[in-house]
Amino acid sequence: MDRLEQRDNIDIIRLYTKEEALPYRTSFVGAYQSIFAEPPYSERFYPMEAEAIFDSNLHTPENITLLAVNKESVVGFAFAIPLRSRQSITSKLRGLLPIQHTFYLAELGVLDLYRRKGIGRTLTQWRINLIDTDAYNDVVLRTSVVKDSSYQMYLSMNFDDTGVYTEVSSRRTDGMVRTDRRLFLSRQLTQES
Repeated sequence: MDRLEQRDNIDIIRLYTKEEALPYRTSFVGAYQSIFAEPPYSERFYPMEAEAIFDSNLHTPENITLLAVNKESVVGFAFAIPLRSRQSITSKLRGLLPIQHTFYLAELGVLDLYRRKGIGRTLTQWRINLIDTDAYNDVVLRTSVVKDSSYQMYLSMNFDDTGVYTEVSSRRTDGMVRTDRRLFLSRQLTQES
């Protein structure tokens, strides 16, 4: 585990192993459920599903797993993996980006109480900084079509709207399965943020 930064009692840490992640696992699950239960996603994730997302990202070769923690409480998280590792996303972007040389910012979340303090931007910038630019040229992410503060943050960090959208079906907080649109944003890694 590496401690990358500390600000206002929040540590930004990078995890490499399942053992390092263990003290944060339960707190991550709670944070993940809370964050994605809010608009614009309003998704319901069961604990086992959130754990599986955590494990899947942590076990992907070349992953970047970051947590924002206040003591041992997870207040934010961010994952990044090689795009080729996520076939469901790769199929949507083939021909648009060089799949073998693109990194995917898979998840970003910050608890409501900790938003608008720069944590999301810090987690995003650290992921970009940690990507091997000898192997990867581009970075891509998927976000809600709602042009909210996170969308504005990405634009301010030199991400561009690719014009590619995807439909995502998921269980909502009311228990119903519904589909919403997400859009892909990308940028070259050599740009200044």
